[in-house]
Amino acid sequence: MPTAEIIAIGTELLLGETADTNTRTLARVLRSLGIDLYRAQTIGDNAERISDTVHQALERADIVITTGGLGPTVDDPTRQAIAECVGVPLEFHPELWEQITARISRYGRSPTENQKRQAYIPKNAIVIENPVGTAPAFIVRVPFTKQSGKETERGGKIIVSLPGVPREMETLMSSAIVPYLQKAFDLHSVLKIRTLHVSGLGEGIIDDKIGDLETLVNPTVGLTAHSGVVDVRIAAKADTESEAGRMISIVETDLRSRLGDDICGTDDDTLERVTLEAVARRGWTLACFEINLQGALLKRFAQTGHAAYRGGRISEVQTETLADGTKSALEEFQASSGVGVSYSQEDEKQDIRILLVTPQREAEHALTYGGHPGNARRWAVNMALDILRRSALEAG
Repeated sequence: MPTAEIIAIGTELLLGETADTNTRTLARVLRSLGIDLYRAQTIGDNAERISDTVHQALERADIVITTGGLGPTVDDPTRQAIAECVGVPLEFHPELWEQITARISRYGRSPTENQKRQAYIPKNAIVIENPVGTAPAFIVRVPFTKQSGKETERGGKIIVSLPGVPREMETLMSSAIVPYLQKAFDLHSVLKIRTLHVSGLGEGIIDDKIGDLETLVNPTVGLTAHSGVVDVRIAAKADTESEAGRMISIVETDLRSRLGDDICGTDDDTLERVTLEAVARRGWTLACFEINLQGALLKRFAQTGHAAYRGGRISEVQTETLADGTKSALEEFQASSGVGVSYSQEDEKQDIRILLVTPQREAEHALTYGGHPGNARRWAVNMALDILRRSALEAG
């Protein structure tokens, strides 16, 4: 299978002024095509550095995709950088200039002279008209490179240069680049992903349970830890989506046999929605109360829009006990069950208390958190949700 690298171009990205969402989008598209992405990097608006970076990427990958630097201003150097990288001049395309002029005229304006830069493309490149913007994209086929004074065959490697505006990039990638890649590299395989969410267990404990599966080659199994939740990712590459699904199903069955109810959901499931669904299956309704969580628990429940959630109360200072506040919320919102969570920090000690009130029982849990204080509230909420979820599952 072909390999790819992504280069996001823009000094604003390096300065942290703009978030790079393009790399994530491109990575997912490449994944769906079965193309292996081994590296992604960010570089500023400097033609020499861009040229060197693309040159180095071509030594490693079959496909190099750049985003950004195709605008009309002086600090949009990608066209020149790519031309220098492959040793060709820029070439003016009158038809592109007409398209750019026509597009700008829709806004009731005339193009400025500097916008003419966007009609210059590296010689012999495949031009991709931009139907939703003024920056055309292009594809450069790279048959050879000079190394140590010799011309060395590259075997049909390509450079794809896309605009940095996310909507424009996404449109051109799906409408033009994906079909080109499929044809150029005879792509038939797909990569399918299944993610299992595990709550209440640390990454180390999960690894101890499933470590042998993490050594598989295809499908692969990997872990990503969050605050109180760990994602177990299964990725399978196959010729068809159904075959990839079958491969994933075998591994998922094994994982479920080992992790059981520790698995709280899959793919787009959220812990709060899964928890409320478990509550609803028991015929319960829920109210909540939090102390010093800055609304974290209430927001998570409220965003689900689930009918089982009746409402909650917030106390930023401990003016009442966790028990009194939780029971008061049950009465106020006429709910049959409730969860209360409090967070406190003294020096380096961080304490979390969780109170669960259900039609069957009342239980309080005292936990300590040893991580960064900025993650403590999210961890506390996730632990409370997991305790409530398990209680609803266990209730007879």
